[in-house]
Amino acid sequence: MIRLPRLARSALLAVLAAAAPVAGAAHPHIFIQTALTLVIDETGRATGVEVRWAYDELYTMLTFEDLRLDSDYDGELTEEELRFLDGFDLNWIEGYEGDLYLTSGEVPVRLGAPEGRGVKVHDGQIVTTHFRPLAEPVTADGLILRAYDPTFYTAYELSGGVTVTGGCAAQVTPADLDRAYSLVEELLYALPSDQVEEAFPEVGEAFADTVVIRCAG
Repeated sequence: MIRLPRLARSALLAVLAAAAPVAGAAHPHIFIQTALTLVIDETGRATGVEVRWAYDELYTMLTFEDLRLDSDYDGELTEEELRFLDGFDLNWIEGYEGDLYLTSGEVPVRLGAPEGRGVKVHDGQIVTTHFRPLAEPVTADGLILRAYDPTFYTAYELSGGVTVTGGCAAQVTPADLDRAYSLVEELLYALPSDQVEEAFPEVGEAFADTVVIRCAG
């Protein structure tokens, strides 16, 4: 997973625990506006996905504080600070999937390690871009993409849209949020209150939009 700055994690926990009811107190803590670009070669095979993450303003502010950036508090970073920040969210632990899941039919598609493609600050938000090559190219038609954190610590919203190269298009089906929240409540109420934080059920997939790739011909 992304290694979160210590102060950012603890402060977010404190804010949300004080403001939210038990059913929502633990998760999510970070909100990311996401954009995906699926790269398709001339043979109609998907070869990789470019991912853009725009972090929420609170997480951005806490990250600046934790990393001692933006000392003049103007919401902007110098070129030196941007170089220091670049790649801060690509230090992934072993087994972390990058919160991006692809399937071809019902078969998971393996993605390679992230390749950083820069960082900027826009409208008070840290915006990072990275590229995930597919371990092996697969037929793009019928490919399914979902961006989510299984633990729902981080909430991803496909507000940046999905772009597809080549002669294909993306069909996006929004998550059924009523069903997802009902699932959370059902699972949480089955847990003792003192175990909510440590044993939070993996419900992130229920909150994920589903992207299906369709290709002409």
